[in-house]
Amino acid sequence: MHNDVMNRFSLQGRLVLVTGASSGLGTHFAQLLAAQGAKVALAARRTDKLQDIVETITAAGGQARAFALDVTDAVGVHACLDAVDEWGVPDVLVNNAGVTVTRPLLEQTEADYDQVLNTNLKGCWLVATETARRMVAAKKGGAIINVASILGERVAGGVAPYAISKAGVIQATKAMALELARHHIRVNALLPGYVVTDLNREFLGGEAGDKLRSRIPSRRFGELSDLDGPLLLLASDAGAAMSGAAIAVDGAHLVSSL
Repeated sequence: MHNDVMNRFSLQGRLVLVTGASSGLGTHFAQLLAAQGAKVALAARRTDKLQDIVETITAAGGQARAFALDVTDAVGVHACLDAVDEWGVPDVLVNNAGVTVTRPLLEQTEADYDQVLNTNLKGCWLVATETARRMVAAKKGGAIINVASILGERVAGGVAPYAISKAGVIQATKAMALELARHHIRVNALLPGYVVTDLNREFLGGEAGDKLRSRIPSRRFGELSDLDGPLLLLASDAGAAMSGAAIAVDGAHLVSSL
């Protein structure tokens, strides 16, 4: 029984496309999925960084290739997926590319808003719908995981466009799940809380980080490894009946007392 359950988490032989794979969560997800037996297509704008990660994965015995992708460019999305198609049609998409601009609402510009919404929401939509078209054409089911944020359900100061975009990603996930279910494509959203990465380690380790941590019921920030189980659940057959879900991984941050 135990082995049967664990086997359902296997991604052996599956092709997974990870966007925003050149740093942070994307790099971690790519390495995790490769270690679980998946062939991983790493996509991002910075292909030089991707190549280093591909070498790390292959040195560890995994299978990975790098692909150039700007998620805000529809033509580029098509071109990237055409290139991936030479390896195979993805079984799983991890829609992870994202940016933020941190400044007060009244100082945010139209350019800030466009940059964040175009990457986080429009980019998510472009990559998911084009990948889904190819899954349908290949008559294969699949899984799409849109990486949202707890800021899609609650708000914080200074990141209005980001919070708006992630709320959109959560609703987009539900809309996609509804229409793609008949094609056996599952679509779910992963909502990380504050996770320690190279980009924010200094901030979270300082005084501002201490104040933030005091508002999290578990009194801890997330580690990248905290996302491993939830990601594998949504990517694999273990989550076969899950679609349209928004799963928070945040140490109870979303349910903190007002």
